[in-house]
Amino acid sequence: MTAPNRNVLWATALVDELVAAGVDAVVASPGSRSTPLTVAAAGHDELRVFSQLDERSAAYFALGRARRTGRVTPLICTSGTAAANYHPAVMEASNARVPLLALTADRPPELRDSGANQTADQEKLYGDAVRYYKDLPEPAADDRALRSLRTTVARAVAAAEGADQGPVHLNVPFEKPLEPTPIPGDVPDDLPAAAERGRDGPYVDVTPGAPEPGDDELRALANALGDADRGLIVAGPADPPGIDPESVTALAHATGFPVLADPLSGLRYGGHTRVAPVIGGYDAYLSADLAGDGADADDGGDAPSADWADPDAVLRLGASPTSKRLRKYLAETGADQYQVDPAGRWREAEFAATDLVVGEPSRLCARLSRLVAGGGGNPDWRAQWEAADRTAEAVHAREADVSGAGESDTVAGFHEGDALRAVAGALPDPATLFVSNSMPVRDLDRFVGPTTANVTALGNRGVSGIDGIVSSALGAGAGTTDDLTLVLGDLALYHDSNGLLAIDRCDVDATVVAINNDGGGIFHELPIEAFEPPFTESFKTPHGLAFEPLSELHGLEYARIDARPEALADRGEDSAERAAAVADDLATAVSRAHEAAGSHLIEVKTDAESSHRTRERLAAAVERAVHGEGPGE
Repeated sequence: MTAPNRNVLWATALVDELVAAGVDAVVASPGSRSTPLTVAAAGHDELRVFSQLDERSAAYFALGRARRTGRVTPLICTSGTAAANYHPAVMEASNARVPLLALTADRPPELRDSGANQTADQEKLYGDAVRYYKDLPEPAADDRALRSLRTTVARAVAAAEGADQGPVHLNVPFEKPLEPTPIPGDVPDDLPAAAERGRDGPYVDVTPGAPEPGDDELRALANALGDADRGLIVAGPADPPGIDPESVTALAHATGFPVLADPLSGLRYGGHTRVAPVIGGYDAYLSADLAGDGADADDGGDAPSADWADPDAVLRLGASPTSKRLRKYLAETGADQYQVDPAGRWREAEFAATDLVVGEPSRLCARLSRLVAGGGGNPDWRAQWEAADRTAEAVHAREADVSGAGESDTVAGFHEGDALRAVAGALPDPATLFVSNSMPVRDLDRFVGPTTANVTALGNRGVSGIDGIVSSALGAGAGTTDDLTLVLGDLALYHDSNGLLAIDRCDVDATVVAINNDGGGIFHELPIEAFEPPFTESFKTPHGLAFEPLSELHGLEYARIDARPEALADRGEDSAERAAAVADDLATAVSRAHEAAGSHLIEVKTDAESSHRTRERLAAAVERAVHGEGPGE
């Protein structure tokens, strides 16, 4: 049946091509100029439409869903500031290699630069953050124009999901009428079927591919790794859809290298950790001082342990690791570092890598595992890392003598890292865990080691903002049947509280754990902490907000756990007992939330400064325990 007007025809063809390219959902925000696109999406039987009122939250929701699924979830918005609100998520998608497709409706060209209401310059709005951009022509009921449109949509999806995946932008102008109002003669009856209804499948089939080293280059790399006595595989945050654990495990066995796995790498958690030498506690016991000749690191520290030798080869996968200590350590070792990237981009900000290897990480590891000859590495080297990890875990679990000189009680107080440990230990299997930037992802990195549980840990580490965290997590939840848990700070929750609307509007259940330390606790990690003023009012910025009313507003079940030192006086004889009691309370609350129906908000009230001081004492205790540098050594 012929469309009532050319706008409907155009939007229907565009949406039809999205579905043909494999798209199964879009995120649409209400607006007038985007009416043709929204109506076309809502009318397609094979497409789910997530309705989001706030365009910034909408964009992060689409980003989170794509991060979890590895497939693009397009966005639809009206013209003007609506499109500008996509920009933060576009930046994150670009740096984090997450497929994103922004469909921004626009005024027709003659109204641009005219002073017309709600008209802004949307051409190349996101600059060079996008992998592909096109300002589409005005809708036309013409065979060639429709074939061009369908081809462009196919190319856009392919660009978003290609080897250098990321955001793409199609600017879509429409003139009135925007509704499906019949206009006699607007769409000719003899329009070719292929233009109006497309082909059987995508109009253009795009066969994906990724560059990879040739046989000679790969053999040279395999020989270099096989000759290494002390090697490491370092896996940073993974690009969607992730790195294959079996391929990395096979390479670890072939080379004998331990795998230093970032919590967002997809390699720290899962069944493969039973057989792979996965290391997760490195942030607690590494420093630049351990490398090279023991020159002082920027943050001070003791001399390196005499038997902690440098690696001689490092294979690096994924993005830059979350751990600053690991990044600085690798930069100081002087080892040959092979940075693997499927798009041939540079992702190593210490500028210590010696080789850039262009290749898809999973396939590269699988091929290398079959070529490495004589590997096996130094078993003492691997055992050293595994022993250090066990020691760090024992200290963090308060199972080791960490006092040094009778300090065990002061070292063992509850801190925000304990909250991450309690949450992670209470997750169902399988589970999706989304962690905010600032301290939660750092605490996950340092305090939650490898487990066999099937946990998919995600975060926004592209540009590492605290905006859009709620929406990203709920988008990830919309892309899986796993139970979803979000851990974030109070400022991140405040910043994206609008995102909680998606729980009801998009039918996503979540357990939200908000660590409320009344402000920017991460600033206690920085030298500015010593300057008062302006530290408290201009950096930590205490707000005094209570979050229980937010749970009432969005229909969430609410629980509060007060872990501040002054609230724990009667919870045990010493701080270790009090810490254990609070951790048990939190784990119980998380377990109950997952067992119950609906969504839940668990607020954990903490003290940022005391948590930071406890982190410092634990860090010193781990270094003493691992490197034998405590009092009396």
